[in-house]
Amino acid sequence: MLSDQEAKELLSFLTLEMRPDVKGQATVYILGLTGTKDGCRYLRGKPDFLRALLTLTKDHSIAIVKDCYHAFVNLSADETLHQVLVKEANILPSLFANLLDPDYDFADRICTILSNLSRHEKTCKEVFRVLQEQEIGLAKIVEIFCTEGYNKKAPLHYLGPLLSNLTQLPEARHFILDKERCVVQRLLPYTQYDQSTVRRGGVVGTLRNCCFDYSYHEWLLSDAVDILPFLLLPIAGPEELTEEENEGLPVDLQYLPEDKEREEDPDIRKMLVETLLLLTATKAGRLILKNKNVYPIMREFHRWEKEPHVEAACEKLVQVLIGDEPEPGMENLMEVDIPEDVEVKLKEMEAKEQEQLEREVEELLKSESEKKEPKSTPEDGLSR
Repeated sequence: MLSDQEAKELLSFLTLEMRPDVKGQATVYILGLTGTKDGCRYLRGKPDFLRALLTLTKDHSIAIVKDCYHAFVNLSADETLHQVLVKEANILPSLFANLLDPDYDFADRICTILSNLSRHEKTCKEVFRVLQEQEIGLAKIVEIFCTEGYNKKAPLHYLGPLLSNLTQLPEARHFILDKERCVVQRLLPYTQYDQSTVRRGGVVGTLRNCCFDYSYHEWLLSDAVDILPFLLLPIAGPEELTEEENEGLPVDLQYLPEDKEREEDPDIRKMLVETLLLLTATKAGRLILKNKNVYPIMREFHRWEKEPHVEAACEKLVQVLIGDEPEPGMENLMEVDIPEDVEVKLKEMEAKEQEQLEREVEELLKSESEKKEPKSTPEDGLSR
């Protein structure tokens, strides 16, 4: 890497006052460093460079600003740099201020950086703290997210994963689930948003995280929110159900058309199933899902699903839906105390199950690969 003298000289080029061609070459060099592990490791010990890059996001040259944000996207993808970026470089206030500007060209890059920085709980708390301190708040982020065309130059889809990451924090979940604010109701339609997998997945992830708070389950399943159709419709297919099965379903899921398609992304399908499974943690939730006839939808979904990890999640849900109720005192599955030795065995079983799934996926990929390989045939068409 650079000697101390070279680093000092390079840093002097990263200023607003420097000639455009010189600072342009300097930012390109830094961008190159952020594309390698060694380069990121080097910059982790050089917060002055990070602060200089942040300053250059105000430069008149679009190319320079673009390179600076690209560098921050790369740096924020490395968890070991998160604390340096938010504490020593203090990039968050500037990012949030520019995100609020509906005419800002690089708002999408900012969304990606914030999404990266909020993946892990420690830095996520910092992101949430600055969001509150800047008097922006989660309400404004949700408003921007739900306002189509808020920024004409950027679709802001990565606000979805940002919301999902923030809801790993109890205080963020409580805001989303505030019964007076109607925030969760605004997010529900995005479970079927067909213009962006990122936005769709972000909202489904947000809903899944919110469902860890089981005290809200009855409210979420009630007419006040009616979350169930928004979780089931993306995984419901065109299969013909009996009249009795259809009549028991929520109205939006009855007699679906022959061209009805399911969610195309397997990770989103898995999160939808996991969210439904979380809603069965309480007796009230289980009864509602059973009374709303969720089982036939999941039965047909399981027959259709080909991804092993999604199939496994579906099987767990089906077991709950068709199984007997737990013994008295164990109705809330999230409050059941599991003996230590049993917990160890369960973890071992889960690890084995994961290994088995990975093997199945590997075999599936190998099988698909073999099918695609062209079979060689003699040029004259005769066997030899």
